Amino acid sequence: MAILLLTFACPVDVWAQEAVPAAIERAGPVSPEQRAELYRQLAAHAEVLRAQSAVVKTVAKLIGPTVVHIEADVTTQSQYGRGRQVEEAGSGVIIEMAGKYYVLTNRHVIRGATTEGIKINLANGRRIHPVKVWEDPDTDIAVMSLVEQGLVAAPLGDSGKLEIGDFVLAVGSPFGLSHSVTYGIISAKGRRDLQLGDSSVRFQDFLQTDAAINPGNSGGPLVDLQGKVIGINTAIASNSGGNEGIGFAIPIDMYMVIARQLIAEGKVSRAFLGVNLDSKFGPAMATELGLPCPVGARITGITKGAPAEATDLQIGDVILEFNNIPIEDDAHLVNLVGLTKIGTSVPLVVYRDRKAFRITVAVGDRSEFNPPR
Repeated sequence: MAILLLTFACPVDVWAQEAVPAAIERAGPVSPEQRAELYRQLAAHAEVLRAQSAVVKTVAKLIGPTVVHIEADVTTQSQYGRGRQVEEAGSGVIIEMAGKYYVLTNRHVIRGATTEGIKINLANGRRIHPVKVWEDPDTDIAVMSLVEQGLVAAPLGDSGKLEIGDFVLAVGSPFGLSHSVTYGIISAKGRRDLQLGDSSVRFQDFLQTDAAINPGNSGGPLVDLQGKVIGINTAIASNSGGNEGIGFAIPIDMYMVIARQLIAEGKVSRAFLGVNLDSKFGPAMATELGLPCPVGARITGITKGAPAEATDLQIGDVILEFNNIPIEDDAHLVNLVGLTKIGTSVPLVVYRDRKAFRITVAVGDRSEFNPPR
């Protein structure tokens, strides 16, 4: 092992004299006057942290009664074809719409269970069952209606106003530990093309957070510092199966578009533009087309008879905006179209021959071109 000899610009005796007080302070012995001053400083600094902590504690008290622990008895098929009863567990949050109560959760928490096989454990210890369940496999969203009255409901926030760095709390039942609260920030927005286990969630626009999310948190709320639900916790990225600081939640704006359709119509109707998109559109192609960076969605094909065919859209065009929203990539466009009301006339900004221009297209019904699963 090499030993490095350190040299100093100042004489050793001077350096030693300056270092001695610091060394004594690090070791602990200080005068009573110094200790009193340190305690005074500590009290002033702690006051700031107490004020911040009070916000978190208040949010936790407000959101706690609205969060439920869910147990679902599910029958699965073994490799030999025999049915096997297993119990899935997760979380949910109670909301109120038009005087009725509903529980928001993830589809994978209750998938395959009957209403009688779904146990909803309230914060006060009561156990109830839903009277009706709606599911959307394409977004991993599930909504359950309740007949009970006098429940505590969570207010909904606006996930569209979230910014990276905003503080959030995740509430749920990780590993069956009901009403656990973790704290973190929004790490990223618009996470798409995630491989979520064996499921195939087609429409993704996840919020990413470093608030600890573990198995059992699925379906629980992600809330802001106003105590409003801004997301539904859904998945984690992990090599160990536990929290590694990368969790994902469905934005509440997106969630409620689906939830309201499920409650009102019993199904989700999705809009359709009718274009095939280039998933490999990148910097090289963007430069070739004259774009400063690979933004937008490049068209590689147009479906016969689809709304896009009735417009001026052409193969090779790049859609830069959809309904006044800048398009990040092909998955972003697919997601926005899928959440648009059928028949809506939507403005587009299209890039062609190094120029941008506007057109309008009335989106059609996806089920007419691509039957739902």
